[in-house]
Amino acid sequence: MIKEDLLKQIAESAYNIGFGAKKSFATFDIIDKIPGILNFCALTIGILALVIDELNIKIVSASLIIFGVIGIYISKYDDKKDEYATSGSKITELFNELKSLYHLVKAKSDDTNFDEDISKMKEIENKFYSITIPKQILFSDWYAHYKFFWQWATHIKWLESELKLTFWKNKIPLSFIVFIGVVLLIFVGILIKSFICIKN
Repeated sequence: MIKEDLLKQIAESAYNIGFGAKKSFATFDIIDKIPGILNFCALTIGILALVIDELNIKIVSASLIIFGVIGIYISKYDDKKDEYATSGSKITELFNELKSLYHLVKAKSDDTNFDEDISKMKEIENKFYSITIPKQILFSDWYAHYKFFWQWATHIKWLESELKLTFWKNKIPLSFIVFIGVVLLIFVGILIKSFICIKN
């Protein structure tokens, strides 16, 4: 294997492993923080509804029920919360090993025998497969994109350079773009319907 191909392969593995680490941390954060936020919001709205008549409407009650359903869904992951944090930490260590391997290979001359480096990369990949947790919570992918590309931006500049990562293709999840598009279409539809009703 030539040096350029190996560098690209190491970078691709590092991308997958680094993103996997952030996905585990994203799941941990959602399990750890969202129920408390939902409970606080529900309690606040409930208390305010006692004194503000405008809050005693069906949409507010429905929202509180939705908060409860989300809390129940998240609670199914609660017993494995610490596993996600541990997995994220261990996978981050593997990412850092790949980053070191990348720079080590890059410093070598083009005619070097890279068999030992290839073996090291495969060993790191196998460790990743053994400790990663396949089942992640809903929306962890979106949050992982934020954690990987925005919070960790200074740590992945070498990846962006090697893999030529772009804003629209890599840094924003396609499913998020589709979701925003659907929400905008619904919003525009409601505005048009309201405008037609007002004219009539």
